[in-house]
Amino acid sequence: MASGFIDKAKITVKAGNGGNGAIAFHREKYVAAGGPDGGDGGRGGSIILQVDDHMSTLMDFRYKRKYSAANGADGQGGRKSGRDGQSLTIHVPRGTLVREAETGEIMADMSGSEPFVLCRGGRGGWGNSHFATPTRQVPRFAKAGLPGESHDVILELKLLADVGLVGFPNVGKSTLLSVVSKAQPKIANYHFTTLFPNLGVVWVEDGVSFVLADIPGIIEGASEGAGLGHDFLRHVDRCRLLVHVVDVSGSEGRDPVADFDAINEELKRYSPALAKRPQIVAANKTDILEDPALLEALRAHVEALGYPLVEISAAAHKGTRELVQLAAERLSVLPPIAVYEPDYVPRTPKADASAPLDIQHEDGVWMVEGPWLQRLMANVNFADYESRMWFDKALRDAGVFRRLEEMGIQDGDTVSMDGFEFEYQK
Repeated sequence: MASGFIDKAKITVKAGNGGNGAIAFHREKYVAAGGPDGGDGGRGGSIILQVDDHMSTLMDFRYKRKYSAANGADGQGGRKSGRDGQSLTIHVPRGTLVREAETGEIMADMSGSEPFVLCRGGRGGWGNSHFATPTRQVPRFAKAGLPGESHDVILELKLLADVGLVGFPNVGKSTLLSVVSKAQPKIANYHFTTLFPNLGVVWVEDGVSFVLADIPGIIEGASEGAGLGHDFLRHVDRCRLLVHVVDVSGSEGRDPVADFDAINEELKRYSPALAKRPQIVAANKTDILEDPALLEALRAHVEALGYPLVEISAAAHKGTRELVQLAAERLSVLPPIAVYEPDYVPRTPKADASAPLDIQHEDGVWMVEGPWLQRLMANVNFADYESRMWFDKALRDAGVFRRLEEMGIQDGDTVSMDGFEFEYQK
């Protein structure tokens, strides 16, 4: 693969942690009992993905693999909230697919222009001013900020092209692209001239154009990793139409029908859906055709399969206009470029009973803290009854309530977990 083109990268991203709440008390001359006035911690910065049309490769992620947003600042006295952490925006090429590394599930398809929040920053902790009640007027505790989300993700670039050129190496795909568009791919008379996909915009007529991608030559065994084609088969995933370029000249002693079937078999092995994509067969190099029987055999074979065949010579600019017009005609009735729907489901952290919990009894309040408890609470919607019941069950299964009972908690006592307070009931 060419070092300048990277279309797959694994990165680690982490949002900022929330700032801690402050423990502070109002002190002012002539004010006898100012009370608690600790401010809240700031929210941690988020990791945001944004499409950048000036990028055409994931090269930026080849050497930098870890990205972190800023933490929120701690709260201060005087009920001053800490500053929110600055979010980090990561730019990616249009067409980048974001997958969760462990499961391979799709988190986002960066085909549109809307930003995507990949990791949300942690919520800031509450200052002690939140915990004052008529019976607890001097709370000497505050809450720590929640940790920000983190993910290992795989970025996978799938080009947003309407038409993909497929075929064996050296059949004339790069020449065809250069003729029908203003793209300037490398062209030479040896195999694997194209080491990375090239894109070109093909103008048909006023108001009608499409994007054409020259995919590096595929060989037999490409779906299993042979040659270069397997690295780039993903780039034809989105193509609505395939132009299958076949060398019918016989100049290299190849059989056009066998070549056509071999490429289609590789497409089928890579993706059955891709093999069913509409195709136009471009019989290339007709200007140096030595045996007309080769062309007629290919025509009979592909038309029997329902594919149209267009005779062209990319080098001599023969038949290319007819090919472009046929492609535009077919595209006009095909559905738009596929956008992948996310199927990622966030995993709710399991209550790890083996991890230590810090339980303190202060001012009549049972304060329970622990890293896994923070992660658990970040996934609970306390305004929803079912979510609260799930949280209650998770705590019971983890033995939290049993430990509180062993320490002497009584019915009606107040329990505080990261700012969420409730009365204990056996």
